[in-house]
Amino acid sequence: MQPTIVTSRDNPIFRRLKKLAESARARREARMTLLDGEHLLEAYLDAGGTPHTLACAASCAPGRLDALAVRGGAARMLVLADALFSELSPVATPTGVLAEAAWLAPPPLEATPLVIVLENIQDPGNLGSMLRTAAAAGATLAVLSKGCHDPWSPKALRGGQGAQFVLPLLRDADLAVWLAAFDGQSVALALDESRDFYAAGYTGATALVVGNEGAGLDVATARAAQRRVRIPMPGRVESLNAAAALAAALFEVVRQRRASGAI
Repeated sequence: MQPTIVTSRDNPIFRRLKKLAESARARREARMTLLDGEHLLEAYLDAGGTPHTLACAASCAPGRLDALAVRGGAARMLVLADALFSELSPVATPTGVLAEAAWLAPPPLEATPLVIVLENIQDPGNLGSMLRTAAAAGATLAVLSKGCHDPWSPKALRGGQGAQFVLPLLRDADLAVWLAAFDGQSVALALDESRDFYAAGYTGATALVVGNEGAGLDVATARAAQRRVRIPMPGRVESLNAAAALAAALFEVVRQRRASGAI
């Protein structure tokens, strides 16, 4: 299939891709997003996704789009003028390859529940990193409040590096209601608690609750969790950032479950 050459901002395909790059509402309505770079596209394909459109910058190496099209099925192929491609890329130095792709809905995982519950995480890189860490730790679900950044934004996808394709997501959740219904222990990470996170066991169904990067957890959410704990920090800093705190907690759960033979 010969690629379509796009040189004008008035091109309807470019305008559609531009909306997906910039608008959470457009992504939600279409249930589509943009994937930036071969690595993310390969992860999408490995997860069973089929891209709708493959695009490369006019300056990218000859044949680069052809190599991607082998796995892309019937995807439309575009070559975009470099200036147009830069408008779509989420990074200052574009990779040269983009894909328009439908959201994936991974099936529930058959494992002891390990859920991350995220409240108002607003930085797309932080959110993507947290989803990536959760996927690496074998988490079975990510529950996101309405105030969280769009997990399908191009920047969050770059941070997640494929996590959104394999980790089931529940978006726009009322966290207090969800926690009340959770059949397991829910543990909120908070700086102002004296109880030690490492002093408890996490081999059973567990939900780890993490709040906004600056404000932490809302009072109602913190109270809805069964336990509120802190990660001890013997060093001379006030706190871990939200992504680091979640990583420490997730892999303590992994350590305990491996020691018990659960995984």
